[in-house]
Amino acid sequence: MKILIELPSWLGDSVMCSPAIENLISHFTNVDIILVGSFASTEVFKNHPNVIKTYKMNKKYRSFNVFSKELGKFDYFFSFRSSLRSKVFKFFIKSKNKFQYSKYKYQNEHQVEKYNRFVNDCLGENFCALKLKVYKKNKPLSNSLTKVVGISPGASYGDAKRWYPLEFAKLALSLSTTHEIIIFGGDQEKDIAYDIENFLIKKGVTNYQNLSGKTSITELIELISGLDLFITGDSGPMHIAASFAIPTVAIFGPTSENETSQWKNKNSIIVKKSLDCQPCLKRICPLKHHNCMKLITSSDVLKAIETIS
Repeated sequence: MKILIELPSWLGDSVMCSPAIENLISHFTNVDIILVGSFASTEVFKNHPNVIKTYKMNKKYRSFNVFSKELGKFDYFFSFRSSLRSKVFKFFIKSKNKFQYSKYKYQNEHQVEKYNRFVNDCLGENFCALKLKVYKKNKPLSNSLTKVVGISPGASYGDAKRWYPLEFAKLALSLSTTHEIIIFGGDQEKDIAYDIENFLIKKGVTNYQNLSGKTSITELIELISGLDLFITGDSGPMHIAASFAIPTVAIFGPTSENETSQWKNKNSIIVKKSLDCQPCLKRICPLKHHNCMKLITSSDVLKAIETIS
């Protein structure tokens, strides 16, 4: 059975569709999967035993015809994207069975359940959405005798999702007496990571690593899988941590925990202020005050850590 899957663009969404993909595989036998998506999304599944090839998506419409010919024929095609571009891409794919996710059809439930219900509807199944599943090739890279806490201050969707670097830095300072610190982030989050690092340097902290912009997705997965504690906003790495049941404190502002919280991680807790304006789901605070994040302090997060440590 040869199946083509178009993954969501975002790292976190790709992790959240993993239970649906596992259920899709269990429906068939001898499944070979080819993946199309962003670099980050395809890297999440790089070590999946059923994935035989991945392609980075060329978003130019004029490339779709040639690209579909390169891909060849498939028994099934599933797109976990709801865009017009994906609809056009689906048109060119050579398969008798083609399905596309719709964000308008699947609403008012966790994103994991939305993706899973999409697969159930396509296959006429009634699979439950089990735990997130991310495969890794190696053992955790960290083998220190000291506990290790990961700090992920970035968030790809927009600035409104980001907690303040100074508060992350204060938190890291407090935890540095009991944990080694690893600061994570992508290329676009280097400035935030450096702000945290500079604060730690001024305070004389030496037991930290700033890995922002220095890790591949597969290295990020391996590092997160070996953490003792993870502090993050609503981010892609948060969902990677959930797949390994890493004790996690997630700081939520404008987004909805009902849709994007850690899925089935009993070792997680959310810190938020529950303001009347939450969740606004906006990239930038429409009220200009950003109180959903501004009012959260490092002390709030430290208290949350005590409940899961």
